[in-house]
Amino acid sequence: MVREFELPDVGEGVAEGELVSWLVEPGDAVTEDQPVAEVETDKALVEVPAPVDGTVRELHVEAGEVVPVGTVIISFDVEGEAPRASENANDDAVSEGATEQPESEQASTSEPAGDPGATGEDAEDAAPPDDRVFAPPRVRRMARERGIDLSSVRGSGPGGRITADDVRAAAGGESAGETAGSQSQSAGATAGEAASETADSTATGTTGETATESAATATADSSARRHETPGQVNSADRDKTLAAPATRRIAQEEGVDIDAIPTDEERDGEAFVTPEAVREYAAAQRQAQEADRESLEAGEPVGTTGADFAEGERERREPFTGVRKTIADAMVESKYSAPHVTHHDEVDVTELVAAREDLKPRAEERGIRLTYMPFIMKAVIAALHEYPEMNAVIDEASEEIVYRDYYNIGVATATDVGLMVPVIEDADRKGLLQLSSEMNEVVQKARDRTISPDELRGSTFTITNIGGIGGEYATPIINYPEAGILAIGEIKRKPRVVTDEDGTESIEPRSVMTLSLSFDHRLIDGAVGAQFTNTVMEYLENPHLLLLE
Repeated sequence: MVREFELPDVGEGVAEGELVSWLVEPGDAVTEDQPVAEVETDKALVEVPAPVDGTVRELHVEAGEVVPVGTVIISFDVEGEAPRASENANDDAVSEGATEQPESEQASTSEPAGDPGATGEDAEDAAPPDDRVFAPPRVRRMARERGIDLSSVRGSGPGGRITADDVRAAAGGESAGETAGSQSQSAGATAGEAASETADSTATGTTGETATESAATATADSSARRHETPGQVNSADRDKTLAAPATRRIAQEEGVDIDAIPTDEERDGEAFVTPEAVREYAAAQRQAQEADRESLEAGEPVGTTGADFAEGERERREPFTGVRKTIADAMVESKYSAPHVTHHDEVDVTELVAAREDLKPRAEERGIRLTYMPFIMKAVIAALHEYPEMNAVIDEASEEIVYRDYYNIGVATATDVGLMVPVIEDADRKGLLQLSSEMNEVVQKARDRTISPDELRGSTFTITNIGGIGGEYATPIINYPEAGILAIGEIKRKPRVVTDEDGTESIEPRSVMTLSLSFDHRLIDGAVGAQFTNTVMEYLENPHLLLLE
């Protein structure tokens, strides 16, 4: 029988995702939990697993499309499965016209769409293929608009990630003047170039190619023509839009940004765009662009906007969306919800440095790169055992303090799209080498954006390493609703007064590391914060004590 599979919620709060690539083709046999597609959201690039054993019947969505959660993306032929009541109707809905049915019809399916966290569990499966292209949806869209094959572009971002600058460089750095000259192409081409014209803060971002597209001044004839095209004047500026896949395909063919199309219709509280609205908006765009073309041919100035600085331009604007916006919202919530206090101290880690040097060769024999972070994790967990309020959380709804007897340590990680916090679960039950191996794996996955959403949530305490970029002290913001976060500074050689067994003092060069602990003052008193830090310092100064943990 035919089994349809809808795009699941591949992350907390994710409403849609870009289907980056299919990993199967019609006719392929698949097994349950086998990855069938790669989907990229504003949080991560994840593999979507098959929910059943069967044969791929049809791929309903093309690679590169932005798909709302709940949209049927693939159907399977499954042997021995009883037909469902809605199956016959769904089986007829394979044509393009049928795919234009409202999302509410698709959302009525209550069957689970599979386990979105079924990937990223095994270290061997976590390694991305050599031919995988890492680029965010905005960059992929920019490449499609310019006709650039991303597989031929060499990424300059961390982990080989392709940035917008890489796409512009591959395109040969078209100037505003070159773009203006190309405006005499066919109506279909001009519609494609006008996609970003409507606002310089739309979700797709603006590029140098659209720099000459936004008309600021024109002749009286051009102005009159603009007044006849309200779609150009009243463009929307949304972060999210609901539309059927066929509608999105029309928008892509017309070369318009679906988030910029004005609409009064709503579905589930979100703006909903119909095919008619897309066509009307595209027609208005073509009329407005024709007016711009006439102004340019007449030698009259046309205003410019874009992501690239034009000659003499001093500012530019980019959309404040995606991961950067998510990070900003979390920072604001933390800073305005939890009164922060930061306690600073420094610790002599000379013995820790020596211990790590002794253990590094043993770890390398097992293929593990041993850093200082696993030692710090063990020291922090020991301190959390002694001061459980640092591992607690305030349940504001019920006005209760929740003490947690599990220790999931978040590791703040800088990526090319912003800060992420991969989580090491049950860190108190793991040894140094296991902690090091798991941490190295999830940190790399975060930087490559192959990490699953489940690996980014559930932490009870967070550690951030500012020493890797040469920092010593910081005032880190709590990963709310956690109670605390510890920033680790760079280890430096400094002169220190050392007292020997006879009580004789001397000045010696020692390895010193700085600590910056921020905590929620609603839950943690200053004395407890200082005592917690002292306990962490005791274990770092005497790493042999970690053997007791």
